[in-house]
Amino acid sequence: MRALTWHGTHDVRVDTVPDPQIVNPRDAVLKVTSTAICGSDLHLYDGVIPGMLSGDILGHEFMGEVVDVGPKSTLKKGQRVVVPFTISCGSCYFCQKQQYSACDNSNPAEKQDISEPLYGHAVSALFGYSHMTGGYPGGQAEYVRVPFSDVGPIVIPDGMDDDEVLFLSDILPTGWMAAENCDIEPGDTVAVWGCGPVGLFAVQSAKLMGAERVIAIDHYPHRLELARKFGAETIDFNQTKVGEALMEMTGGIGPDAVIDAVGMEAHGFAPDNVLEVAKQKLGVAADRGHALREAIVSVRKGGRVSMPGVYGGFLDKFPLGAMMEKGLQWRTGQTHVQRYTADLLRRIQEGEIDTTFLISHRLPLEEAPTGYKNFHSKQDEWTKVVLKP
Repeated sequence: MRALTWHGTHDVRVDTVPDPQIVNPRDAVLKVTSTAICGSDLHLYDGVIPGMLSGDILGHEFMGEVVDVGPKSTLKKGQRVVVPFTISCGSCYFCQKQQYSACDNSNPAEKQDISEPLYGHAVSALFGYSHMTGGYPGGQAEYVRVPFSDVGPIVIPDGMDDDEVLFLSDILPTGWMAAENCDIEPGDTVAVWGCGPVGLFAVQSAKLMGAERVIAIDHYPHRLELARKFGAETIDFNQTKVGEALMEMTGGIGPDAVIDAVGMEAHGFAPDNVLEVAKQKLGVAADRGHALREAIVSVRKGGRVSMPGVYGGFLDKFPLGAMMEKGLQWRTGQTHVQRYTADLLRRIQEGEIDTTFLISHRLPLEEAPTGYKNFHSKQDEWTKVVLKP
């Protein structure tokens, strides 16, 4: 089959690779009908996530048609399903608590030694996202093997287009959980750093959860325009000092909750970010934390910090004093996708959530390297790329 493979920083190629096979009784194999390039994939493209090997198949946002099943799969051939990017067994201590992205069993034992020394515990497995998270082949391919297919995939009703439901795989539940982690109360003001796909879904979700005001922060005009579509007020950080603007907009109090939807590759020419860009390129630091620092300093005393943005290592100059002295609450983590998919599918069906607004480009799989290049360098115009194998 054909699949998009990683060969180094800014080097992804469509190669011919072996077709996936049923390995375990709970497996299924999908013929991929739609797969998307995620902002998190750009961390792999930039070479800042450890544990990648040349030839690894990328992609963790995908859906398709079931073409083969193991004897213990609950899926049936011919069904259309969306697959969560988190791989979860459904029965371990964490899955039983619906903390699916903390699954203890999905990351193979031989891979757990990669993450355990860094994080204190082995991380759970993800599709197409380094050997630190299991080394599972991803879904930017013609076919993909889905482990634990009785736990993750959600069957899509007839009559719904791929574009309506594809983002149930990651960015929609990630934006939803980001807003949920804010514990939004009536009258709240929520500030969202980053108007990429997750940030835009967080804006939409915060509004649906009852936030009175949502303030979206970015520097790309079109992305800020999309945020305004959902009722957000906006700040262009290239034109305005964010902290000062937020204090003025909230009467000197600060937002009640803040969402860092940027993660480890923050943009901008703030002194701390310029230094961290250099350190990241030299390989002496993993993360650029400007957006997170700014969010923590800007949120009101007693406020809430939600961090869906991906970070991979140790962060310098973390404002721990502000966290403690202001009495902040902080919630983060990979998304527990399986907890949210059924409810979000219902909301899409009922027209409560819009998903298709985000898609700017649809490309055949063979043009995936072009999609990566443009999604990386032209983020204002290329808001979301869907690949069609």
